Amino acid sequence: MIRIAILASGSGTNAQRLVEHFQGDGAAQIALVGCDQPHAGAVQRAWTLGVPTYLFGGLDLRNGSVQRELQAQRIDLVVLAGFMRLIPAPFVRAFPRRIINIHPALLPKYGGKGMYGHHVHRAVIAAGEKESGITIHYVNERYDEGEHLLQVKCAVLPNDTPDTLAERIHKLEHLHYPGVVESVISAIGL
Repeated sequence: MIRIAILASGSGTNAQRLVEHFQGDGAAQIALVGCDQPHAGAVQRAWTLGVPTYLFGGLDLRNGSVQRELQAQRIDLVVLAGFMRLIPAPFVRAFPRRIINIHPALLPKYGGKGMYGHHVHRAVIAAGEKESGITIHYVNERYDEGEHLLQVKCAVLPNDTPDTLAERIHKLEHLHYPGVVESVISAIGL
């Protein structure tokens, strides 16, 4: 069985969608949800769904404690779902092409440190973009610069607010992320 760890920092809707997708799968399971924010919705969602949680801080990520914990838990694939911290280079090297992320914009635009959630949607609208979307990508040592696995577009409507655009982006995330995770599992032969 493929063991997947989700790292999350926020409300956890993508984490929940992934857990629900892989429940009863037989070939893969969400073995752990790791979170750097103890009061994040992702923690409550994991508990409600019966998935073990692992709470950690930024220092734990930087000093290798998180990497060692995931290795001790025999994690095969790491999936970021609203995780806001940069993954350190040794962690990336420990899981080559086995860490994936989802970003709420069409990278390389509107990526990088501080570009998440409503910050992205505000910037897209302020720039007068006609389209936005999602990018699912491998993680490397820099924010949002890993190899793209999938981009899906949606229109930016003339009267969009960050909230209305976010709603459409979330629908795309929930629709496409589980399938891309399945594809990565198949591609790496786990």
